[in-house]
Amino acid sequence: MSFEKQSRVQAVKSMLKVDFRRMFTMPLIYIMAGISLVMPVLILVMTSMMAGTSVDPVTGLETEVQSFTNVWQSVSTLSTQISSSMDIVSMCNINLIYFLAGVFVCIFMAEDFRSGYAKNLFTVRPYKPAYVFSKTLAGFAAGAIMLVCYFIGAIIGGAIAGLSFAAGDAGVSGIIMCMLSKIFLMPVFVSIFTVMAAIARPRLWLSILLSLGAGMLLYMMIPMITPLDSNFLNVIMCLFGGVLFAAGLGAVSSLILNKISLV
Repeated sequence: MSFEKQSRVQAVKSMLKVDFRRMFTMPLIYIMAGISLVMPVLILVMTSMMAGTSVDPVTGLETEVQSFTNVWQSVSTLSTQISSSMDIVSMCNINLIYFLAGVFVCIFMAEDFRSGYAKNLFTVRPYKPAYVFSKTLAGFAAGAIMLVCYFIGAIIGGAIAGLSFAAGDAGVSGIIMCMLSKIFLMPVFVSIFTVMAAIARPRLWLSILLSLGAGMLLYMMIPMITPLDSNFLNVIMCLFGGVLFAAGLGAVSSLILNKISLV
């Protein structure tokens, strides 16, 4: 029994076709998209309900609970207002989607190794860069879908909570550029998650822990790179950064898959 040898371009096309079919026929992407849609609604509504100052009856100390005053605060922060403070407004925003995308990539790749699909695939089609490229592109597409769902959810949540929709200093163009920057930044994180998933292989718990740990190292840089008042330069920077990271870390993932056992 022999298998027809594919060219590298054919291998990439074949893997993309298989992965995107799997992605849109599995419930995982729809669950993740649903979580991304509901998350901002809950965040905006709950923080609006809890906002205010509370007094401890025993100590008499006052505690102020911060909340969002504008819908677009759940998307990003103005470049002039970025700080290192760890408050609810700076932490509970659309940037959480990058970690959700990490969970998606880890589950998507771990299933290949747990089911034996990856071992059979590499026996027939040993060109591993095609596998890594396909997984990276599928992860990018899934992450972009989740970001868009969060944006829609923020609009719904802001309307329910009665928050302001004024664009302010960012302007409508700044908000659009901000979203484009965040979407183009997604390959940076997806390529990192792909490396971690390649290291852990069938051990899903390990790949998620490694991915979340690595993602935290870059998390605080996201508001600086993709502020609410982003411009064309931010978009281009994120686009080139995403391509470079995807290419460089994609090569690392391929090297890892070539050097280690696939079981």
